[in-house]
Amino acid sequence: MPHVGVSVLQIAVVLGALCGAFLGYFLEHFFIGRRLIEERAQLQALLHTQSEEAQRLREQALREAEETRRKALLDAREESIRLRAEIENENREKRAELQRLERRLAQREESLDRRAESIDAQARSLEQREEALAAAQREVETLRQQQVMELERLSGLTREEARATFLHLVEEECRHEAARRIREIEEEARKEGLQRARQVLVDAIQRCAVEQTSETTVSVVPLPNDEMKGRIIGREGRNIRAFETLTGVDLIIDDTPEAVVLSCFDPVRREIARIALTNLIIDGRIHPGRIEEIVHRAEQEVEERIREAGERAVLETGVTGLPAEIVHLLGKLKYRTSYGQNVLSHSIEVSHLCGLLAAEVGADIQVAKRAGLLHDIGKAVDFEMEGPHALISGEILRRYHESEAVAHAAEAHHHDVEPTSMEAHLVICADQISASRPGARREALETYVRRVKALEEIGDSFEGVEKTFAVQAGREIRVIVKPEKVDDLAAMQLAREMARRIEEQVEYPGQIKITVIRESRAVDYAR
Repeated sequence: MPHVGVSVLQIAVVLGALCGAFLGYFLEHFFIGRRLIEERAQLQALLHTQSEEAQRLREQALREAEETRRKALLDAREESIRLRAEIENENREKRAELQRLERRLAQREESLDRRAESIDAQARSLEQREEALAAAQREVETLRQQQVMELERLSGLTREEARATFLHLVEEECRHEAARRIREIEEEARKEGLQRARQVLVDAIQRCAVEQTSETTVSVVPLPNDEMKGRIIGREGRNIRAFETLTGVDLIIDDTPEAVVLSCFDPVRREIARIALTNLIIDGRIHPGRIEEIVHRAEQEVEERIREAGERAVLETGVTGLPAEIVHLLGKLKYRTSYGQNVLSHSIEVSHLCGLLAAEVGADIQVAKRAGLLHDIGKAVDFEMEGPHALISGEILRRYHESEAVAHAAEAHHHDVEPTSMEAHLVICADQISASRPGARREALETYVRRVKALEEIGDSFEGVEKTFAVQAGREIRVIVKPEKVDDLAAMQLAREMARRIEEQVEYPGQIKITVIRESRAVDYAR
């Protein structure tokens, strides 16, 4: 029983709680519904109020728009009235301006009419003058023809003959005047050019003082006594044969006291033979085995001298970056001569001159000096290769990757190819300066006589020349002309033409001066 009672009570409590919950839920929804209804009523009232306010604002805006429209219409009406007034004023001004222009045009037309009448009057006057002038011209032409006929009758010449005579006189006068003017211009240009060229060359030559030595194709070796000659020859000539075979040099033993002569066109072999023979004489032991040993030593010594000479030349000229093979070829030029002039000394001098001349004329100094030093490099191997030494020089320089400017200047210094650069012309000039110095080179008697004779023959070949003399070792030609056949202007032309022909036909170092002498003599006798 107690257990049953507790269960009923619990059920009652649960039922009470459920009823309370339902009642609370119902009351909550009831109050929420009422609140929603009140809020809806307030919202409707607010919407009604806003609708009335919007209506009021719309009506107010319509009233303002109407007011603005009426005001704009009034402003537009006032503006149109103002514009109309301005246009009317402007039209009045333009009409007044047009009236003024019309009056000016009328005045201009009147002025033009008066001027046209004046011009017509002047035209009639000019026509009358033209008629009078034409009549006067016809009269003048008639008088001129009469004068021409009278002149022809008096002079005995026709009009064409007189014209030809006059033109001939004018032509002669113009020719003389032109020749005189040409002579003045040439003289002025020659003075200025020669003065500038001489100054440049003199400065270069004075700053480059190189000792000149003359060398030959033979070397003389002194002997301590004449008995040494027999020892050099050896038994049945075996020593001299061995020496000549090993050195390639002719050993000349004659009656010259205490001396023997070494003869060879190759200066290197001749120098090796000279050193070897000198050492043999000092050593005193002369036999084929010793000769071979001494010659081998001499070859090494000459090779060392060649290397030192090449390095010294490079150091002296300041040319850097040369391959060892080129330096060796330069050293070989120490034992190479040209007309008795040492080629290495000549190359060093040409390098210095090229550098000085390039500095004066604004050329590339390094290229000029390099080309001047290497321009004769082909002479070191010209007996091994065929062709002119200048072309060989260019080929060697290109083979060792020298610049094209240096190779071209070297191969063009004897005009084997046409020089196209300023440095090439400088090498030509410096080469001629070095070669034409007094004492720099020897000239064979036969070549000298042939050149002098050729110069005199060229001078005698011109018309009006009485006699030609080559003086100062062929450096000057004095031409005596016949005064009755060659006047002063013709003498100038003769000298110019003779210089041109000498340049074309004769090879010569330096320059040749042509002096034309025209002498007039008047002779009479007093009795």
